[in-house]
Amino acid sequence: MNATIAADQAPAVAAFDPRPLFLLALEQWEQVVTGYAPAQLDLPTPCDEFDLRALVGHTVGAVHRIAYIGEGGRGMDLPAAVGEIDDADWVGAVSRARARATSAWAAEEKLDRVVEVPWGTVPGRIALGGYLMELSTHTWDIAQVVDPAAELDQELGAVALGIAQQVLPADGRGGDLPFGAVQPAPADADTYTRLAAWLGRTV
Repeated sequence: MNATIAADQAPAVAAFDPRPLFLLALEQWEQVVTGYAPAQLDLPTPCDEFDLRALVGHTVGAVHRIAYIGEGGRGMDLPAAVGEIDDADWVGAVSRARARATSAWAAEEKLDRVVEVPWGTVPGRIALGGYLMELSTHTWDIAQVVDPAAELDQELGAVALGIAQQVLPADGRGGDLPFGAVQPAPADADTYTRLAAWLGRTV
């Protein structure tokens, strides 16, 4: 995500409180991960660099990172990953991360506090919106392995897609930007499939 673009979007989102949808994203993520089977953990995901075990670990780490940011920490102090977790404890790891993030962003004044995230320095509401997008996308990635028929919240997906289209233009991908070229999506694709395609997934 480009910090300059994110900052330029600040006037448009000055009144946007992403917390209710972020809490929904956390709930949906936990519900999807809860359906995993240990035998699935070594399977590939649409996010090419991760198998399921690594992707769930990455999302747990990302949620702890945005929680730490909400608590007043600097985003790059924590990796967006976790160490080794027992195959039987992924649900517990997700639950603990969700509880921490929920508590960390409970206070409204944190939305306008300037925070440091991996892509720059932005108001808290923009940081939280970026993680809403990331978590929604990775929940779709995880669902493709755990339960491809899972019914994901389409309003949440639409907001995540809107954020992605604002802060990640189709042009200028590559280099340090960890997203591939926009991929085609079927005309009747739902919001999550369109989101995944916008972020470079083959759908």
